[in-house]
Amino acid sequence: MERVDAIVVGAGIAGASAAYALAEHLSVALVEREAIAGYHTTGRSAALYTESYEKGPVQLLTLASSGFLRRPPDGFTTEPLLSPLPVLYVATEAQRATLDRIVTDVAGRTELRSVEGDELATLCPALRRDRIVAGLLEPAAHEIDVHALHQGFLRGARRRGATIWLDAPVVAIGRTSGRWHVRAGERSFAAEVIVDAAGAWADEVAAMAGVTPIGLTPMRRTAFTFDPEGHDLTGWPIVVDADERFYFKPEVGQLMGSLAEETPIEPCDVRPEEIDVALAIERITRATDFEIRTVRRTWAGLRTFAPDRLPVVGAEPSVAGFFWLAGQGGYGIMTSPAMAQLTAALVADHELPPELAEVRAAVSPSRLR
Repeated sequence: MERVDAIVVGAGIAGASAAYALAEHLSVALVEREAIAGYHTTGRSAALYTESYEKGPVQLLTLASSGFLRRPPDGFTTEPLLSPLPVLYVATEAQRATLDRIVTDVAGRTELRSVEGDELATLCPALRRDRIVAGLLEPAAHEIDVHALHQGFLRGARRRGATIWLDAPVVAIGRTSGRWHVRAGERSFAAEVIVDAAGAWADEVAAMAGVTPIGLTPMRRTAFTFDPEGHDLTGWPIVVDADERFYFKPEVGQLMGSLAEETPIEPCDVRPEEIDVALAIERITRATDFEIRTVRRTWAGLRTFAPDRLPVVGAEPSVAGFFWLAGQGGYGIMTSPAMAQLTAALVADHELPPELAEVRAAVSPSRLR
């Protein structure tokens, strides 16, 4: 039996970042049910750093993650974590009010600039000028190198002494004499604290530990790649429908598109649905001059939300030593540095920096009890 201070369940971006932050102060074991860390969500994500995507606590967590993402610690990665990728929200005449609401939600925390006419056409020449009449540009947004960030957390956790066990699904959890006893695959662990970072399976892990689930809902999101049909993608932004009914973004020599759907689904190895790809193609071609004759590749991932769509970070009020790190939705990657720092401070009982103290109550599981 491996005895540690904390056992983290789930090696996606949430669990990997938490293990990295916790291992600076405590002995940590990180266990993952799959043979590949981040298989279900992290490894299928097209992540952005954008300060206009959400408001309230999520926006504050995003801002608190900025410093780490822009200037990661020495030795964390050999590649930049961020590369410029502006976000362009586009609207039909009927969607102008939605653009106004986006500006209000940002409330001066980041730069957004209205664009119309020729500038819209310059930013994305494929847009149909008879349909797309207005836009909002967030010029300071960036694409996140998800693999580099995720692997940086895993390598850093190991360097700090954490043990990482893949292909080790949690099959039993019990608590005796103030310590948790966890069976994961063929290994056994004893720990004072469990950090439940199991993503779509976080409620199942909680139930194993005798903790009442918080009502997490996994959602399917489908993506696909297609040919740019003669367009030079140099300098293109990611283009997002104002009501998030589709988006497309430049990849290496191709475009990635999505319906941006949120379809409730049981935790599983999720697969794309042909109807979602077809509907995304219909919406994208209605807004652009693309014909999308051929789809190169399709896939789907899981985004898991709490009932109020805010992340759940904090100690379970009804059961000692059980800590939630769940419900990251579609913003878990860009907020991972801040949520990991919040987790480590709360578990190790350290003082919170002001920017995280401000969001502590909003993301605490106590709000759902």
